[in-house]
Amino acid sequence: MKKSVKAADQTSGNRRRFLGKAAAGTATAIAFPMVAKAQTPTQFRFQSTWPSKDIFHEYALDFAKKVNDMTGGELKIDVLPAGAVVPAFGLLDAVSKGTLDGGHGVMGYNYGKQAAIALWTSGPAYGMDANMVLAWHKYGGGKELLAKLYDSIGANVVTFLTGPMPSQPLGWFKKPITKKEDFKGLKYRTNGLAIDLFTAMGAAVNALPGGEIVPALDRGLLDGAEFNNATSDRVLGFPDVSKVCMLQSFHQSAEQFEISFNKNKYNALPAKLKAIIDNAVEASSADMSWKAVDRYSTDYRELQAKDKVKFYKTPDSLLQEQIKIWDEVVAKKREGNPLFQEVEKSMRAFAERAVKWDMDTNNPRRMAYNHYFAKKTS
Repeated sequence: MKKSVKAADQTSGNRRRFLGKAAAGTATAIAFPMVAKAQTPTQFRFQSTWPSKDIFHEYALDFAKKVNDMTGGELKIDVLPAGAVVPAFGLLDAVSKGTLDGGHGVMGYNYGKQAAIALWTSGPAYGMDANMVLAWHKYGGGKELLAKLYDSIGANVVTFLTGPMPSQPLGWFKKPITKKEDFKGLKYRTNGLAIDLFTAMGAAVNALPGGEIVPALDRGLLDGAEFNNATSDRVLGFPDVSKVCMLQSFHQSAEQFEISFNKNKYNALPAKLKAIIDNAVEASSADMSWKAVDRYSTDYRELQAKDKVKFYKTPDSLLQEQIKIWDEVVAKKREGNPLFQEVEKSMRAFAERAVKWDMDTNNPRRMAYNHYFAKKTS
């Protein structure tokens, strides 16, 4: 019996010692809690090629917000307007050198470095609209060809294409343009391979960034100019210097935006952030195309009702002339430029299939519009 009491006391003592140690450990844990270190966010400094008041700069901000929100602040993109760090046409070099971490622009601004780059943004695109060009880029080999082009000119960048644009107008003029001869000696603004197109039509072409076009028109340095869309044109002040706008043209009928990153900065990102960027590009592309329908159609109406702008359709004969001259321009650029030939061949093959499918499949919208909205004559 005594032995049992002794054993019980020993067990009780062991339990007290164990509980004492546990309590001490708990006290230590309470006194010195584990503190998780907050991760320092990665900051990227971007610049757009657009004035801050332009809807294009808004699109750049929309993209950055999507990335910032989706990463929860782990990656933060700050977007500056054109000229904040470098001029609009200097964006590619600045991103390539690391002066900027990235940017939002169009490939036509890089046309002088390799003519094939402008095939994405200039010309009739073999009948494709901008969304089809993006389909070719992602699924038809365009993405790989663009990377090859940038490598050939030593551009240290990773790029994404986004935001299909509608056909751009022929432009703003003092009076309606009705034939090719109206361009003879005309001081005109455009960019990309469209420079060669309108030069061949007789124009004296000057490539200016968006924010410089209207001042040049106002001072008489230009007789005519195109930029992009009703909203951009209205906010940039085109109706203040011209009341005539010609709609439809093949010079830039399928353009899209380019989002670029310095390759070193981009490659240093973890796979998770790269995946978020990729998905943010596509999300912002869709959102931009929907926003464009809403805003462009509203401003198109306002330009007519409030700004008293008269819109004219570019004659079919002039559109046909553009296609004919474009073929001559491309033939010259093709000579001695294997990369140009490779891009053109790939793009053309995709267009032959995609445009045929599109034309055979989709309804003529004008028929439905006229049924519901055209004014009755009787």
